[in-house]
Amino acid sequence: MSPQMGSKVKEEVAALNLGNKIRNLRKQRALTLQEVSDLAGLSKPLLSQIENDIAAPPIATLIKISTALGVKISHFFRDHEMGDRIVVVKKKDRYGVKKLFHHKNESKVGYRWESLAYPMVGKQMEPFIVEIEPREEKKLLYNDHKGEEFLFVMKGKVEFNSAEQTHLLEKGDSIYFDSSIPHALRGIDGLAKSLIIIYTAK
Repeated sequence: MSPQMGSKVKEEVAALNLGNKIRNLRKQRALTLQEVSDLAGLSKPLLSQIENDIAAPPIATLIKISTALGVKISHFFRDHEMGDRIVVVKKKDRYGVKKLFHHKNESKVGYRWESLAYPMVGKQMEPFIVEIEPREEKKLLYNDHKGEEFLFVMKGKVEFNSAEQTHLLEKGDSIYFDSSIPHALRGIDGLAKSLIIIYTAK
């Protein structure tokens, strides 16, 4: 990662203020780093890096943290409580982050995700625009979280992988699946862009 890209990533992560929001909520719940890491199924060092904005969490990891803290993932994308039942998010106002996430057993994974409906309070679905970079099959990073997920390919080709199935999805194709099944995505023949909607109702 170039110094310029590294600086831009840090700026985007800092703008989201995710680490501070997670830390404040954890302290409000009177929970230690170890307790939250145990509840979320994450390592304590990784959670500490996230709280200090050193690492930006993938969507699946953020869902696990929000579940451990007893809130919806949307809690981390709004600055204050909003009561509107109809919200509009302009393209320029999307919350998102381009990141290179380091997993202890994997090489870096690069992608960009943008939240499309963060102002809505208490929603059951979380829609994102996600850009998925290509990577080697042996280096796929599998994620799982409670809920269901819908993916619609807007650009390029996306390969969906689980332990039992592999599907190649092209522009206009879609897939709906139980997201508690460990799954991994990768772009094929270049960068792919998808609309992903995560159903997070408890």
